[in-house]
Amino acid sequence: MSDPLVWLPFDPAELGEVPPGLRFEVFDHRRFGGAEVEVPGSVGEVAFYVPPYLLGSRIFDVVEQMKSLQVVQLLTAGVDEARGRIPQGVTLCNGRGIHDTSTAELTLTLILSSLRGIPDHVRHQDKHTWQQAWFPALADKRVLIVGYGAIGRAIEQRLLPFETEVVGVARTARGGVRGFDELSSLVPDADVIVIATPLTDETRGLVDSEFLGRMKDGALLVNIARGGVVVTDDLVAELATERISAALDVVDPEPLPQDSPLWDSPNLLITPHVGGPSSATWPRAHRVVREQLERFAAGEPLENVMSGDY
Repeated sequence: MSDPLVWLPFDPAELGEVPPGLRFEVFDHRRFGGAEVEVPGSVGEVAFYVPPYLLGSRIFDVVEQMKSLQVVQLLTAGVDEARGRIPQGVTLCNGRGIHDTSTAELTLTLILSSLRGIPDHVRHQDKHTWQQAWFPALADKRVLIVGYGAIGRAIEQRLLPFETEVVGVARTARGGVRGFDELSSLVPDADVIVIATPLTDETRGLVDSEFLGRMKDGALLVNIARGGVVVTDDLVAELATERISAALDVVDPEPLPQDSPLWDSPNLLITPHVGGPSSATWPRAHRVVREQLERFAAGEPLENVMSGDY
């Protein structure tokens, strides 16, 4: 019997020392850009599949042809695009640990840029205008992190040196972390609210008009999770009052249409879903995949198994 076949979206040499007892092939994800996808004849032998990063749900079309598939290891933290596309009996693993650093860095960037008026300063620079003003600091702020998983913890670690108070909220309360059932009472006291929760049936539309209406005057909403967690029309309406501000790395829909009212909403900073990709991404992706393959080859339980909503 031949060794299990692994499909990677990158050169196996990038993994460093690969575990023995496995065969490797690189599936060129760039072929997905064409009208037709040329799938190698070995597709039926694939046991462990690592799809490419950030190509949308279409990358899972090939899974239907993988008759020997045992594991799908994603390079993304979110699994919403994969749900419903993975055959029963196949283990789905997310990329927890890959994007914590990059996403936490961008979160801090969005918070600090929004509070200290960096977008306005850039616009003034474009106009060669010297205009000083008073802006709020991050110090002494209460920051509410909605979705206290690996990325949420990484964000907290970077917030604490800024002399902030951080409150973590998760689906289920645990030691030092509040539960979703307390959100309505926690939102009004937060100066900054960071949305870092996965997109599930429970969290879709979580940040709606009622949620936004509970935010205190001058509060900042930061979404680095998924665009669907926030109701776009409700956010546009709330921003129009200029009562709160927001910074979004994710929106609904993506890419954001040119005629979306979000573009012209006041008190809003938008980045085009760049929380994950950075120079820190691939070293961590290679490490996570290598360690998972070592477990797979040894017949050991895998990490980051997505068996429930999260």
